[in-house]
Amino acid sequence: MKLINLCNSLEKFAPLFLQEDYDNSGLLIGNKNKIISKAIICLDVTEEVLKEAISEKADVIIAHHPLIFKPLKKITASNTIERIVEKAIKHDIAIYAIHTNLDNVFEGVNNALAKQLDLKNIRILQAKPSTLKKLMVYVPSSHADNLRNALFAIGAGNIGNYDSCSFQIEGEGSFRALEGSNPFVGNKNELHFEGETKIEIVFPAYLKAKIIQTLHKNHPYEEPAYDIFALENEWNITGAGMVGFLEKPMSEINFLKQLKRQTGTGCIRYSPLTGGYVQKIALCGGSGSFLIGAAKAAKADIFITADIKYHEFFEAENQMIIADIGHYESEQFTKQLLVDYLNKKFPNFAVRISEPNTKVVNYL
Repeated sequence: MKLINLCNSLEKFAPLFLQEDYDNSGLLIGNKNKIISKAIICLDVTEEVLKEAISEKADVIIAHHPLIFKPLKKITASNTIERIVEKAIKHDIAIYAIHTNLDNVFEGVNNALAKQLDLKNIRILQAKPSTLKKLMVYVPSSHADNLRNALFAIGAGNIGNYDSCSFQIEGEGSFRALEGSNPFVGNKNELHFEGETKIEIVFPAYLKAKIIQTLHKNHPYEEPAYDIFALENEWNITGAGMVGFLEKPMSEINFLKQLKRQTGTGCIRYSPLTGGYVQKIALCGGSGSFLIGAAKAAKADIFITADIKYHEFFEAENQMIIADIGHYESEQFTKQLLVDYLNKKFPNFAVRISEPNTKVVNYL
């Protein structure tokens, strides 16, 4: 298949619109029209991973962390990133990054960690703002079903665990077709009244261009009347972190021991124990200190993440435990998540996890 088909599938799963402003997710190296047959999955693109891709004749490396994060002003093989870029281009190996956009989708990085910890009733910890819009469109009643169904088909009308959500009301619209027009109903230069249906439907902001395209394709008027505006509502299936529950409460120290086994981390750095039990768990794969307040507000018993600084542990304020399990350790299950997704979408496409261990932090 073509590389663009792989990119489109990954971006349907984790839309680039959902990446943070500082991020650089997406296709970093490669021609989208290139024919590909094998991919290697990793957290980080290292020289060892690239060497493996060359040896295995892989066409693309899919990494969680972007290889190119800061602008490259030159490529002179003077550092690791420049050498990887140069060598990947020479060997025609594409590199794709799926980073904070995968952090921010429900079935992404945090879900993989939550499943590893056997959490139940999971939900997003902090919903991503400004991700929803609403379409209001007026359409002849005879064409309302067709337009509505076309919008549903591309992803509009999803609210929580419900799809095909919309509101409609019947009314009467008026217009006068002027010279140069080609009216679907009515006559030129005559005021016309038409029975119309007003449809209201919510959609994720990244679908805006597709919504407008679908509207024009399925609306009979040459000049459809519609409005699109931003919503302040939270989209509770996108955002940072996750909250879930253990099936039964555990003592704090026993849970920490279990957490160490489940993640295989060499060390857990944690704030003082509160003397209570653990059942409600908040977590964030990768650097999650920005969610400490959200975890406390959710009344979590413990917040599991990585890259916590010394003074940030004080923010637990004896209301919960903050546990730092390591950056790699909190995101390692993302690799299998991507393999499972791509195997399901492309059964005949070879995908496997990279063998070199890219964990850069070790414990003595």
